[in-house]
Amino acid sequence: MFGKPFVRDLISRSAENAADRRRFFKSASVAGLGAAGASFLAATASAAEAPSDSAVLNFALNLEYLEAQFYSYAVTGHGLPDKLTTGTGALGTVIGSGEVRFRSREVREYAEEIAGDECAHVEFLRKALGSAAVAMPQIDIRNSFTAAARAAGLIGQGQTFDPYANENNFLLAAFIFEDVGVTAYKGAAPLISNKTYLDAAAGILAVEAYHAATIRASLFERGLAREAGKISDARDSLDGPGDKDQGIMRGGVANIVPADGSGIAFGRGADRVLNIVYLTPKKATSGGFFPKGVNGPINTSGGSS
Repeated sequence: MFGKPFVRDLISRSAENAADRRRFFKSASVAGLGAAGASFLAATASAAEAPSDSAVLNFALNLEYLEAQFYSYAVTGHGLPDKLTTGTGALGTVIGSGEVRFRSREVREYAEEIAGDECAHVEFLRKALGSAAVAMPQIDIRNSFTAAARAAGLIGQGQTFDPYANENNFLLAAFIFEDVGVTAYKGAAPLISNKTYLDAAAGILAVEAYHAATIRASLFERGLAREAGKISDARDSLDGPGDKDQGIMRGGVANIVPADGSGIAFGRGADRVLNIVYLTPKKATSGGFFPKGVNGPINTSGGSS
């Protein structure tokens, strides 16, 4: 997920000690990490000099807070307990919340399972980090989804997009997160050299790919390919040059797996992931879903080129 210059920059800013590394290896397991966690953890493996476990895992924790809060509200009507949001840095709140009134048992059960996974990722990362864990930053669900939907052309100016209003809105909102998580992990894969990281990352990729495929298939079955395609185009407009992102239909047929001609998924760098969650194609340290930025040193999105 990281380019070599980014890894070198991370190393130069890190302040790791041996206790951090021992704590991580004691806590790590295949099932415990989320896609975001794997992405930034795995990126450290190829560096000649090990970067800070704390910096890597804390970036992942910021993203897991966002996913866990989004899904938790959708299925329960409430967010993470306070004991899972405290830590170093500025503690934020969640702007905009709700609960989906699921009409179909299938979508409700999909949502409940994914919510459980994402909340477990937060718990794992916090345990691995101990007292070094960052607090949950300010998260904006209400305004950010509206801004994203307008940018994608799903709604017009003056209209709002509530991700909890119905199942279709929920699935379209989830589509934004799940595809980004998978591409983030793929970007990290070439940098993995430590077998412990590789083993965990393989399990993480499988879980996140299952999530993403479930969301993509559900959207396709509901005839929402056009809307999903607009979201895909919007992501492409944010994450730098090139047109790699794929909707759920290509050439008039289903495209549940976004892969190239060799059946391989593409990856995103950490800065490009931040372009999407900050909802800007420019270099920035805050915006979008994180109006005050993420906590920790890994906090800057990429530029326009």
